[in-house]
Amino acid sequence: MASGLTPSQTVGPFYWGTLVGSCRADLAPAGVAGERVEVALTLHDADGTVVPDGVLEIWQANSHGRYNHPEDRRNLPLDAGFEGFGRASTDTQGTARFATIRPGAVPWPQGGRQGGGLQAPHLNVSVFARGLLNRLATRLYFDGDPALAGDPVLRLVEPTRRATLIAKRDASGVWRLPIHLGGAQETVFFDV
Repeated sequence: MASGLTPSQTVGPFYWGTLVGSCRADLAPAGVAGERVEVALTLHDADGTVVPDGVLEIWQANSHGRYNHPEDRRNLPLDAGFEGFGRASTDTQGTARFATIRPGAVPWPQGGRQGGGLQAPHLNVSVFARGLLNRLATRLYFDGDPALAGDPVLRLVEPTRRATLIAKRDASGVWRLPIHLGGAQETVFFDV
């Protein structure tokens, strides 16, 4: 009997019952502090075609810059009812929508290559789709935020590619970010 590795599987149809069945796209019920925002993430394949059967997750700090996580022990307020986590599937137009609050700035570890400082308000985004062996991790930043210039993560990204991480606000007030899985417009993904 051979002792080789078994072949990898891509994320397939089996995930719909477990990932999509537990979708939670409204992260900020009434009473949560902060500016409510709507975010629309549109998933595209390497050819630019929309992906109508993907799943996107977001994880974020609250408006005070604190994560609802036991490792975040900073003396900042937590909001009852705000977990900072959401999941939504893409629709036939390839778009997943989230209602949330604009996050606050969070610190960057002092010992890192960037030497501390504050990260600009952002959403951490995970992408699940057919053809992917593992989730892809990226970020969404908000266009026009003065903190973008000093963000230690953005400074690690080649300047010509930073725009793939920055959402633009449309005329109706929705923050929109296209996510391209490959090709000439490929989104920056992080090795986490």
